Amino acid sequence: MSNEAARSVAVPREGGVLHTPGFVDGHIHPDKTTWGSGWLSRRPAPELRDLISNDLQAQLAYTDSVEERAYALMRNAVKSGTMAMRAHVDVGTQIGLKNVHGVRAAAERLAPYLQVQIVAFPQFGLLSNPGTLELMEASLGEGADLVGGIDPQSLDGDLHAHLDAVFGLARRHGRDLDIHLHDMGAGALAQLREIARRTVSEGMQGRVTIGHAFALCDTAEPDLPRTLDVMAEAGMWMATCALGADPVPVLDLLERHGVRVALGSDGVRDSWSPFGTGSMVDRMHLLGYRTGALTDAELERCLRLATTGGAELVGARDVLGFTGGNQHRVEFAAASGPELVVNRPEPLRVVRDGRTVQL
Repeated sequence: MSNEAARSVAVPREGGVLHTPGFVDGHIHPDKTTWGSGWLSRRPAPELRDLISNDLQAQLAYTDSVEERAYALMRNAVKSGTMAMRAHVDVGTQIGLKNVHGVRAAAERLAPYLQVQIVAFPQFGLLSNPGTLELMEASLGEGADLVGGIDPQSLDGDLHAHLDAVFGLARRHGRDLDIHLHDMGAGALAQLREIARRTVSEGMQGRVTIGHAFALCDTAEPDLPRTLDVMAEAGMWMATCALGADPVPVLDLLERHGVRVALGSDGVRDSWSPFGTGSMVDRMHLLGYRTGALTDAELERCLRLATTGGAELVGARDVLGFTGGNQHRVEFAAASGPELVVNRPEPLRVVRDGRTVQL
């Protein structure tokens, strides 16, 4: 593990108080949540398309507004120490732009405490759902910050046409790109290499993220090392969420090849999963557990990915500039970063601009 990975971002203070930078959620879906609403009974979903279908039916049946549900979850994230997030928000002909408007309205209510990037996300298909591409373009003028994509080959049916569309939107509007890729195997690695090639040809190095990227988690794939190398050359990010039975990356391997990793919550109490809290303290603990973190350096890395690592992804300067005496910090009853990751206590205090956050 590199010295960077081992370096602590937590600063012990007198009285057993530990100061950390603010936390950053690099991949969350606040428009789908039921946080603060009634219980949602989930349906079986053996395939990705079943999950997406269940999601649409649930969203159409919600009686609470997108703004109120998203606000409830995002408010809880702030109270847990999150200071920035990248929110993937559904755009499609079935729902129009209401989710983008709702999450942006919730973000504005929390603006003193939380920096929110919104990714326009074609959950129900891009080219395979006619009219969505036009809505995606419109969303970039109505509250969305980034262009999203999803499984160009297996879900949308045409890798090159999908990438033409999303890279074209990103180019025309000067936006970054964040693509969900759930596919696994050699074919998925080939998709990643094509995305890397386009990233370089479009001059978008450092501005493309792949969410989940389960194919990068299978160390038995012979093409994995060269895929990681071309991703690193393109400055591409991987966002992992360490969910349930989903694959998790070998962090040492990605680090050796130079692929940067961010951490996120994904869906929280939505149709996809009954679990999650929106707390990145909980999420870094889960990442450590799922990846078999053992040493202090491995546990410290989980803390770094949940704070300064994610901050680099979303450009959250307040978190990146943390020095231990920063005006923006989270205070915990803990002696060290590794202890914090394992014990996952609630914050004693969240401080923005030198003032205690009170919500």
